[in-house]
Amino acid sequence: MTRLTRTVVITACALLLATSLSAGQIDRSAVDFVTPDDIKWVRNEAGTNEQAVLFGDPTQEGPYVIRLRWLPGNMSRPHFHQNDRFFIVISGTWWLGTGETFDPDSTVPVPAGTYVIHKAQQPHYDGAKDGEAVIQVWGMGPATSIPVARR
Repeated sequence: MTRLTRTVVITACALLLATSLSAGQIDRSAVDFVTPDDIKWVRNEAGTNEQAVLFGDPTQEGPYVIRLRWLPGNMSRPHFHQNDRFFIVISGTWWLGTGETFDPDSTVPVPAGTYVIHKAQQPHYDGAKDGEAVIQVWGMGPATSIPVARR
């Protein structure tokens, strides 16, 4: 086999392999997804965090999944939820505190990969300190956040 023939054969094999490895098509009604670049973040009015709704509607009854991005130096004040809420820390360090008195110095760091439960009716506060923290939240709506003072 000549050098030219060998180059043509190798190039053809490489193209065939690349074509067979290219992305296929899936039925989006069977399996759907949102890539990180397509997640739509909305900043809250206070400017302390951003939220992205991934599934459902957290303001309505039924299941929901959201992502929260806590911005550095921001924490919620003591509050509680009507329903249990479940979390995975995706990136950064999320800081958690419990009780009715806001005391950021008493919070504990929760690193990426950690699973957390906020139990219904239990006062707590949370947020980010030095860097942002991204968490994924799921539960049953409506997702309420009731300040302790209103308890």
